[in-house]
Amino acid sequence: MATTSTQRFGIFAALALVMAATRVHLSLFHHDIWDASWGVFFLAGFWLRGTGRWAFPLLMAEAVLVDYVVITRMGISFWDHYCVSAGYWFLVAAYGALWIGGSWLAKHQRGIKLSTLGMAVAALLVSENACYVISNGSFYWLSAHVPAPKSFAAWFENLGDWYLPFLETTAVYVGLGGVLHVLAVQLARLSQHSGQTQH
Repeated sequence: MATTSTQRFGIFAALALVMAATRVHLSLFHHDIWDASWGVFFLAGFWLRGTGRWAFPLLMAEAVLVDYVVITRMGISFWDHYCVSAGYWFLVAAYGALWIGGSWLAKHQRGIKLSTLGMAVAALLVSENACYVISNGSFYWLSAHVPAPKSFAAWFENLGDWYLPFLETTAVYVGLGGVLHVLAVQLARLSQHSGQTQH
């Protein structure tokens, strides 16, 4: 959605800052602030559509780097942490699903309309669910921290335990991003209209 290199860089920097602040805070201060990572990847796909070759890998690298710094500062080896397993690397696909959802919305939306809101809700729900199934499933099936025997029944129960909190958190951040987007579009229109009336 950003049209100039300066806009793209500014949006990327803001999203990267939000993710770093909330991802670090979450790990260090016991969930006082919700992790914005999922929302950041969806919004980045929307606002930075067409920049996936550099923006997505950089955001992904940032997420891993933040996790590494936080875990090692706790005095734990990165590879020994509860959340790090072979399934950890499936976060690339999980976050990619969010990016694709945001990018799809950016391509198909037609401005600030009720139909766009419906499309946004649908895109967010589909990409959130894909992200959740990939991230939760890869951890459950591949992590040694999940005791055997593993079963689909136990996995579905685990899916249900964490499903709503993850979706609600992402929806809050994406909703805030949506409000900022509408305000930015309206301000741009007012500025353009004001410039036209002065000529």
